[in-house]
Amino acid sequence: MADSPETLSIFRQGASLHQAGRLAEAEPLYRQILKIEPDHAETLHLLGLICHQTGRFDEAADLIRRAVSRSPRNPNYLSNLGMALAALGRFDGAIEAYRAALSIRPEAQTWFNFGNALRVKDDLPAAIDAFQNAMALRPDFVEALNNLGLSLHDAGRLDDAIATYRRALESGPESAEVLKNLGNAMKDAGELDEAIRCYRRASDLGGDARAAGNLLYAMHFHPRYGPREIYQAHARWNERFCRPLASQNLPHANPGAPGRNRPLRIGCVSPDLHAHPVGRFLLPLFAHHDRTQFRIHSYSDLRRADSVTEQLRANTDVWRDTASLSDAQLAQAIRDDAIDILVDVTMHMKGSRLLVFARRPAPVQVTYLAYCSTTGVEAIDYRLTDPFLDPPAVDESQYAEKSVRLPRTYWCYQPHYEDIPVAPPSQNSSSITFGCLNTYSKVNPDVLSAWAAILRNVPGSRLIVHSLPGAHRQRDRALLEREGVDPNRLEFVGFLRGQEYFHQYYYIDVALDPFPYPGGTTTCDALWMGVPVVSLAGQTAVSRAGLSILSNIGLNELVATTAARYIEIASTLAYDISRLAFLRSTLRDRMRSSPIMDQRQFARDVEAAYRQMWQSFCDTRAASP
Repeated sequence: MADSPETLSIFRQGASLHQAGRLAEAEPLYRQILKIEPDHAETLHLLGLICHQTGRFDEAADLIRRAVSRSPRNPNYLSNLGMALAALGRFDGAIEAYRAALSIRPEAQTWFNFGNALRVKDDLPAAIDAFQNAMALRPDFVEALNNLGLSLHDAGRLDDAIATYRRALESGPESAEVLKNLGNAMKDAGELDEAIRCYRRASDLGGDARAAGNLLYAMHFHPRYGPREIYQAHARWNERFCRPLASQNLPHANPGAPGRNRPLRIGCVSPDLHAHPVGRFLLPLFAHHDRTQFRIHSYSDLRRADSVTEQLRANTDVWRDTASLSDAQLAQAIRDDAIDILVDVTMHMKGSRLLVFARRPAPVQVTYLAYCSTTGVEAIDYRLTDPFLDPPAVDESQYAEKSVRLPRTYWCYQPHYEDIPVAPPSQNSSSITFGCLNTYSKVNPDVLSAWAAILRNVPGSRLIVHSLPGAHRQRDRALLEREGVDPNRLEFVGFLRGQEYFHQYYYIDVALDPFPYPGGTTTCDALWMGVPVVSLAGQTAVSRAGLSILSNIGLNELVATTAARYIEIASTLAYDISRLAFLRSTLRDRMRSSPIMDQRQFARDVEAAYRQMWQSFCDTRAASP
């Protein structure tokens, strides 16, 4: 049925305003049309787009679905339905809608959106094909090149990802997003200098706090940067991105002094509430909280749940999926929930929400777990640490936050697989295998040189290193050869999932911590599998993770403070076959009986820290005029 003159006139006015970006004026005109003609497909579609643009994703999906029901062969409606469903996290439905649109009319933007949905579903081969199809239709489509690079990186094709990012940079103006992603790929290839150059350039180009935060995180990996330089860079980041948000801080409704000892609402903000190191370390804390005194709210940016997510959710009083919320919206949601103590567990890692904390949505704010350093954020009051990560004499001026030392340990470990047995030990030093299953971004020339010295000291020994495939593997073999070590003694393993990763420890006799950024989760996993870890403690709290973990299980003699001593400890341990056998058979029990696995006591220690923070807040508030 043709549009009436009245409908056509109103529609033209609405469409003109919409095209001019005057959404608030266009919307009532579209709604007026729908009162006259409730099934007007194009009005349903355009009103749905306005709802999408203004963050009302449920209404957007409903409206555009109604448009599709009226015109099921319209590729624009189908493509935008996919976009609305993707915004809601309904990626199966989004993929179906995109596929239907592409079967009618293949377009570069639809291929691009299709690729993004496939990538979220971890269908990387199909995502790679989709982005390549987008570029076949639009060769200068830099965003598609960028996301192709991300998919190649996720698929472990590191060299291809780096080449794709470089092509994207050559195809148009310098992009902060592409530079950031190239930096991530270079970091995973162990090219820290190049990674830091990319991050610095991305930070200079754009106003993206997360992109600039990548530089801060990467500095912890590089042996050139000490605590003072790291802190100064964080302070500059705070000045640039956080201080302007201070005006958005609003008064809190939370009771002050009269509620010193009342039950507290604890909010945890994270994109990693799944089988990720953060999720794994949070699980025992969540499971053992005293629910009569602490009510746990989880603010999760996670797109896909797994079994760890479900365990965390089961031990959470209030769970909110927040991936679709802006920083300002999330801050308001936290304020509306009247959270007393808000906990950041991401810092400047992927998915950081530090700009939520900069708006101070809770009266007490804390950072913990991601890596033990500083956020630089003035609005975060405290950082949790322990006596080994931050000895009493440490310079507290290197942190924006006040340090609160848990009395025993920063770590609370729960094995991912409790029933995997420990393998028997090696029988002689000539078959000793050293290993490092940390992310390869922690490996630098100083580390490789120390490992070469250990291999020289223990003839016949081998070294297993985790890394994605790429040209950096040959670079490392060449470095070993220059150091007088047969490069064939170095073996690489790629990304290992689940039990495969734990079984890899069957082939490792001594784990070698990288430095200055040693392992945390990997150290605990190695010890659980009966593999001793040799670590080098440095000048930052991050660099003392091995010291903290090994001290808590009574093996601080495996911690060095110089590279020479690190080499000596590892070499000597390799020749002590009886000690290796003893450690292999006893490490799991050491772990079980240590503070690192005393989950109930750990929860009490964290709760005591929370209570101390809250009472300090109440005292300060009571003293205010």
